[in-house]
Amino acid sequence: MKLVYQVPKETTYQTIKEVLKIEFSMSDRLLLKLKKLQKISLNDKIVYVHHTIQKGDIIQCDLEYEEDNSNIVPTPLPLSILYEDEGYLVINKPAGIPVHPSCDHYTDSLSNRVRFYFDQIRLKKKIRPVNRLDKDTSGLVIFAKNEYIQECLVKQMQSKDFVKKYIAIVNGQLENKQGTINAPISRKENSIIERCINQNGEIAITHYQVLKQEQLEELFQSKTPNKTTDFNIVECTLETGRTHQIRVHMAHIGHPLLGDTLYGTSSPLIARQALHCYNMRFIHPITKQEVEYYADIPQDILLIQNATLL
Repeated sequence: MKLVYQVPKETTYQTIKEVLKIEFSMSDRLLLKLKKLQKISLNDKIVYVHHTIQKGDIIQCDLEYEEDNSNIVPTPLPLSILYEDEGYLVINKPAGIPVHPSCDHYTDSLSNRVRFYFDQIRLKKKIRPVNRLDKDTSGLVIFAKNEYIQECLVKQMQSKDFVKKYIAIVNGQLENKQGTINAPISRKENSIIERCINQNGEIAITHYQVLKQEQLEELFQSKTPNKTTDFNIVECTLETGRTHQIRVHMAHIGHPLLGDTLYGTSSPLIARQALHCYNMRFIHPITKQEVEYYADIPQDILLIQNATLL
């Protein structure tokens, strides 16, 4: 993958560095790396970033250099790729699979599967998941194919241009059918995994709305009327992305996720927390056009739509 920019007739830019910093929002760290690797060129000649430019000049940054990815073991397991281009992969992660390797999941994480796929397509790049999902949360995960794409998408998350929507099934009937939960989250004292609401924690904001019947029919591809149940199907949109954010926030307002044994109780209807990242929307770092991706609702959540608690 190469970034290309032709200097227009009318420009205020004086150097290559100005173009890369402003037109491509490139970090100083990546600029330094490309400089050391001699991957920046002007009219097909390797140059330094402080080189002056003129109208009509063509600036290129070559991002196709190889990287050491030996820290991730390649594992030949199924990988559901919903979209792929030279910049990133969009993957539908099933429940029960962590995004990153760990002591308990050293070879069977989603990153292990992506590393194997990269080997197949002869892409020697580090494994860069842009967003994270809990092991038992299903749905969309983006993997950047190079450092530049990762930088761009992370910046969009920080500026709230990267929108993530989830389907959650929560215990009980919410009195307010839509709302915003603004409650800071921190790690629970003496716990490695569990999070809690803490006024000294990091800002965490979740927007939610209980889905209406017509919305459920579209999402769940079902015309069966919604039965009377003691749970609600909710769409959650994250304004921030804290660990366990939706799970902690819904438990905080008295409606923990169905099947969430960490913040609620187990359920005979599902063997995990009922949470699925079904939609993402952001600006493509190269085309600058808005893109949107969807992941079908998984079977274990689909079944709950027409279930009645005993």
